[in-house]
Amino acid sequence: MRQRTGAVAAAAVLCLTLAAARPALAQDTYEIQVYGSELVPVGDTMVEFHSNFTLTGPRADPTEFRPSQHAWHETLEITHGFTDWFEVGFYTFTSAHGGTGWEWVGNHVRPRFSVPARLHWPVGLSLSQEFGYQRKAFSADTWTWEIRPIIDRKAGRLYWSFNPVIERAFKGPGAKKGFEFSPNAQITWDFTPRIMGALEYYGSLGSLHGFDPLRDQVHMIVPPEAREPDARRGRRLAQDPRFRSA
Repeated sequence: MRQRTGAVAAAAVLCLTLAAARPALAQDTYEIQVYGSELVPVGDTMVEFHSNFTLTGPRADPTEFRPSQHAWHETLEITHGFTDWFEVGFYTFTSAHGGTGWEWVGNHVRPRFSVPARLHWPVGLSLSQEFGYQRKAFSADTWTWEIRPIIDRKAGRLYWSFNPVIERAFKGPGAKKGFEFSPNAQITWDFTPRIMGALEYYGSLGSLHGFDPLRDQVHMIVPPEAREPDARRGRRLAQDPRFRSA
């Protein structure tokens, strides 16, 4: 079992900005991360907790959402590796707030396929699809589908990952927008074997039929942070010839 706590500070900064930028996105802050291409090893089950706190957000209830001001979001992720090219993850989203207490938000399932390391591709490549439900009190779009291609590579101390995410709402006001483009990216530098600096980007550009005006788009760069490298990624990359240091 492993709890993701290194990125809590960055997640809090991201929640603050997303809440101010767009109310709909403020309800989608339960699992904030840029994905790498690695999978859980075959036969292993990984348990993670994604924790973040919204410093500033809507206090009242103008759109029938639960207020996100000072809300603590906790997500339980359980992922099992079935083969060297396939895993399935299951998420349970929860939210705690002083006015409403601890509440269940929803569940998602995430099958993911990856190009196996044994094929020796020059970059890591995988495809994640996440489908699930969130209660209307927390999200205007209750049933959603996310398609997340993942491309990454490590060269020496440098690591980068790009997730050109496409999202689709099936029930809610976002359904009429069709597929929307929300790219994510991450770049890291290993200062020491245990200290890593990271910079992450999260965007929301609007429908693929026509992007939103620039003033309505979201472009967020999470400030640099120093943290211990992801142990699972470190073990996996060390075994993968695509990611060995030059």
